[in-house]
Amino acid sequence: MTTEALAMPGGERDKAPEYQAIALVSAAHFVNHFQGMVLPPLFLLLAARLGIGFIELGLALTVASIVGVLAQLPVGYLVDRIGSRRMLVLGLFVSGLAYLGFGLAPSYPSLLCTMVFMGLANSVFHPADYALLSRKIEPARLGRAFSIHTFAGFLGTAVAPVTMIALAAGMGLNFALMAAGFVAFVVAVPLVLARGIDSDLMPLHRAPSGAGRGNGMTAILTPTIIGLTGFFALMSLSGSGISNFSVVALTSAFGTSLSVANLALTAYLSAQALGVLAGGFVADLTRRHAEVAALGYAINACIVLAIGTTGLAPVPLVAAMAVAGLLSGMIMPSRDMLVRAAAPPGAMGRTFGIVTSGFGIGGMVGPLMFGFAMDHGAPQWVFGISVILMIAVAVVAQVSDRRAASKRRRRTGQPAAASAD
Repeated sequence: MTTEALAMPGGERDKAPEYQAIALVSAAHFVNHFQGMVLPPLFLLLAARLGIGFIELGLALTVASIVGVLAQLPVGYLVDRIGSRRMLVLGLFVSGLAYLGFGLAPSYPSLLCTMVFMGLANSVFHPADYALLSRKIEPARLGRAFSIHTFAGFLGTAVAPVTMIALAAGMGLNFALMAAGFVAFVVAVPLVLARGIDSDLMPLHRAPSGAGRGNGMTAILTPTIIGLTGFFALMSLSGSGISNFSVVALTSAFGTSLSVANLALTAYLSAQALGVLAGGFVADLTRRHAEVAALGYAINACIVLAIGTTGLAPVPLVAAMAVAGLLSGMIMPSRDMLVRAAAPPGAMGRTFGIVTSGFGIGGMVGPLMFGFAMDHGAPQWVFGISVILMIAVAVVAQVSDRRAASKRRRRTGQPAAASAD
């Protein structure tokens, strides 16, 4: 009876270990995003304290991005080798010590050193988070688990600016930086104690004999996974245009007031966070995750095109941005399920390590590309470029999914017609 219940995706077995895994992983993801937004709200204070300009501050953030991208694949191997929980604990301790050290001895060299360690720590979270959830959560509930995890990251990003400003104003810059490090230790402690989430892990695939950790780079760097890496990079690029440049683009292109443009961006970001939670249910209701992503981005491209070409009045503008954000968020759990389906047996950490490096690539290229459009007097192209990228995302999602489906059929000997829902 116990074996039968465990075999059922929707079985009524005890879900407490799943809840524990979701809570711990989501808390770690919250801290990861929180720490990623520690410095920008403090730029003015840091520039004055360290005697540097914004170029130097921007360089520090770029250093973290570059290190994070370079470390993703090696960290993915470590996740598969020594376990997700241990790597999460290590990532939290590294990031905590980095900000604690910077708070104790703030200087520009120590800032650069801090960003090197933050890049290393940041490379841990996506491969470790997704690998742990994929192996611990029943497939029937995995989409919702991914959505809660992603929502926790959004929440960390949202609360970081006001928290850091309040701490710096009330307790001083040094204390604020040290507090940003201390929060990582708080979350690391229950992960250290939660050794139970290392055991009784669910198999990701029924791997053939000899498959698994012995797979080399040729088993990981498949056309499907490379395509998904491009998919993540395109998603990051298309989202960065709206998130970072929509306010200045709207005010420059259409004379939208700053307050309305900021309200529209707030509506977009808030709806995106809610869309992530709704998208978890969508991802659990269907296996057609590529179609969900493609349809969502196709509709989003039409909405963003209208925003960037028609000069909407305040109320329609805010509504359109909210719908665009909702769709953008709903796609994310299906996006993550695509990667899980493409991962070779025993290589979940490495797969997510490679694919999520696309976030870093998009983060490095996006600001330069959209900033170039703004500097050359083409604010509407912030939306135009985003539309082109969204269409590309829809196409890449379909192509990557078909390649993954073909590979799964070859692996299992399943006929083509049997793979359809």
